[in-house]
Amino acid sequence: MPDSATDWYGPDTATFGDRVAGAREAARISQPELARKLGVRKDTVVSWEEDRSEPRANKLSMMAGVLNVSIIWLLTGEGEGDVAPPGDAAGVPDLKGVLSDLRNLRAELAAAESRAGALEARLAKLAGDVAE
Repeated sequence: MPDSATDWYGPDTATFGDRVAGAREAARISQPELARKLGVRKDTVVSWEEDRSEPRANKLSMMAGVLNVSIIWLLTGEGEGDVAPPGDAAGVPDLKGVLSDLRNLRAELAAAESRAGALEARLAKLAGDVAE
């Protein structure tokens, strides 16, 4: 029986759009970035990922190269290109990476708060000087 945590993109369960989205996410490329690299609009990439349309052969070939998967894998889910869902091979999210991102964000927010406080103090001093 397939493991749903790791086989969501396999040939029996995933669509072409699922594989495109999965490979794009595994490559850490945004939809707008993929669109730019392929010379198409973001809406076009979205329609491929939502299985509303399919790319022409030349775009399919370019996409396989950009995403580092085979054309056959994109079309059928078989062959080279088995990408794991975001997270590790067991399907567990990258918790350490998320925690690191959160810590970085907190540090950035603390620095921004400090800068905002300094600007507020300068503005209050300037307002006091103008009023005198």
